[in-house]
Amino acid sequence: MYETIGYDIDARVLTITLNRPERLNAFTTTMCEELIHAFDCADADDDVAAIIVTGAGRAFCAGADLSAGSATFDYANRPDRQNGEGSPVRADGSVDYAHPSIRDNGGRVSMRIYQSLKPVIGVINGPAIGIGVTMTLPMDVRIAADTARFGFVFSRRGIVPEAASSWFLPRVVGISRALEWCTSGRIFSAEEAKEGGLIRSIHPAEDLLGIGQAMAREIADNAAPVSVALTRQMMWRGLSQATPMEAHRLDSKLIYARGRAADAKEGVTAFLEKRPPHYPNTVGNDMPEPYPWWEEQSFTA
Repeated sequence: MYETIGYDIDARVLTITLNRPERLNAFTTTMCEELIHAFDCADADDDVAAIIVTGAGRAFCAGADLSAGSATFDYANRPDRQNGEGSPVRADGSVDYAHPSIRDNGGRVSMRIYQSLKPVIGVINGPAIGIGVTMTLPMDVRIAADTARFGFVFSRRGIVPEAASSWFLPRVVGISRALEWCTSGRIFSAEEAKEGGLIRSIHPAEDLLGIGQAMAREIADNAAPVSVALTRQMMWRGLSQATPMEAHRLDSKLIYARGRAADAKEGVTAFLEKRPPHYPNTVGNDMPEPYPWWEEQSFTA
């Protein structure tokens, strides 16, 4: 189905595997497009309740594929970056910064993960460098192998942080830690990543995927999918709310809407009857009327 990723569903858990092990799963334009398509498919599939993202072989993702050499980040002259839209460089040499091909591919992936209706667990099985770590920031939980290493190396490549990480990273680890890691561009250990709040926990490499699967199963087996989808968007988008009153207004609408739904009746009945719940509502058909409560903005300069 895909060239650069694996896509496997088992018991309502989707595992997306970055699958270029011979290149340490280095990120390419093809991988970008396939990841976006995979998350589109997951959102549309009510047989997917949770998503794991991991890497094949000994790395999670070693960053951008540098096989183009010094032209790696010179997107205006990279034919694989034009997406059929031509070059953003005008005839007079000036740049059209509103051109579609200006968009950072890492950011396209991060924004798609951010918009996911299914919870996402990053199972970081080895080195996660550059886009290999920034793509994990909009994931909901990150666990790592004891062999994992991390690096926000952009300043050492002459560029700047991408994948919307200037928004995500300070919210995950705080502004001081984010600046320390990004301005130095140094590689650091899983232990430092855990101490800084970047990852939840560290595990032996051979146990990591099983632990991630158990976390995903906890969601898939017990939580109402519509409630999970709404909760995920409430919390991520709530990071930009100015006051708690905004959250209160939204909470009130969604509590009212969900309280009338069949899922709420099933959740209470299953608890009282001491049995596993069987939620009838689906993300594909039963998102409540307040959703979506935000206005999506198309990309502009």
